Amino acid sequence: MAIDPVEGGRAGELLIDLGALVANWHDLCERHQSGPVAGVVKADGYGLGAAAVAKALASASCWNFFVAQLSEGIALRRALSQGPMIAVLGGFPPGADGGAGLTPVINTPQDLAAHRAAGTRGAILHIDTGMERLGLDARELGEAGDLSALGLRHVMTHLACADEPDHPLNAVQARRFNEMAAMLPGVPRSFANSSGLFLGEAFESDLARPGAALYGLNPTPGHPNPMRCVLRLSVPVLQIRQVRAGATVGYGATWMAKRDSRIATIAAGYADGYLRALSGRGLAVAAGRTVQLVGRVSMDLITLDVTDVPDLAVGDRVELIGPEQTPDAVAALAGTIGYEVLTALGARYARRYITA
Repeated sequence: MAIDPVEGGRAGELLIDLGALVANWHDLCERHQSGPVAGVVKADGYGLGAAAVAKALASASCWNFFVAQLSEGIALRRALSQGPMIAVLGGFPPGADGGAGLTPVINTPQDLAAHRAAGTRGAILHIDTGMERLGLDARELGEAGDLSALGLRHVMTHLACADEPDHPLNAVQARRFNEMAAMLPGVPRSFANSSGLFLGEAFESDLARPGAALYGLNPTPGHPNPMRCVLRLSVPVLQIRQVRAGATVGYGATWMAKRDSRIATIAAGYADGYLRALSGRGLAVAAGRTVQLVGRVSMDLITLDVTDVPDLAVGDRVELIGPEQTPDAVAALAGTIGYEVLTALGARYARRYITA
């Protein structure tokens, strides 16, 4: 790969394949025949850049987007202009979007009372069917009475265990959602998240809301990933050091060379979102070969044992995330989930986009 001119070639680069992302969206649309498929672009598009991601999806005719916070929604409206629906999952008080035309999600009885009093129309009502987090429960929905004056755009719920197809709560939530949504006749329904799209017809609705699957995370854990890989994270080698057997590397001297070794120091660390839990566990791809991270992940630097890659040189790039070392694979090594790996990606990486 060509060395990034940013920071004199010393910056990590995120190469983001918007074509693959759009292809993932099209694949999910094929699975969801009962209605359109939205794009969830919260947390800055899962760390890949919400504006670029949403523009690519909008150009493919995606007209419904979800973010988590009001500030995210306002920024996305600037990027997309008027037209697409931009719903704010965390909700916001009446008028707080400053005329940006955002859609609030009503999550609590207090939210409902405020938007009723303000005469809000076109909100989304969140009902809780088993997550026990946000949303009106069955009692609160029953006490709410006639909601027709709100002109609700959708009624939604959120699946708690969709990535575990056999979990009994999935069927319970499907039943509860049907029962509670029936109290709002004529209001379109929004149900499945990424994994929910793979649970079958009972989880179809008028609007699906995938996030993780768009970005290439596996919505069917334990089975081959049906989604395309969307990103590559490459980082330059800053130095290669000859280390004698018995020498230690990094903070705490936690790794000791068992043989004479070549140790490459690369420009990434936990300040860039490369999780400290990957200390002594992480892997990278250098010149087509998998190499081991040795020692601790520090704030700005990582060390790799490249003894068996003799042609690797200073200035070459190694790949920390990509098709051979997916976000899900990195997450498994860190004892976490791919969502955290993606959303932790730091602002210091130069982001480069391959257009659809």
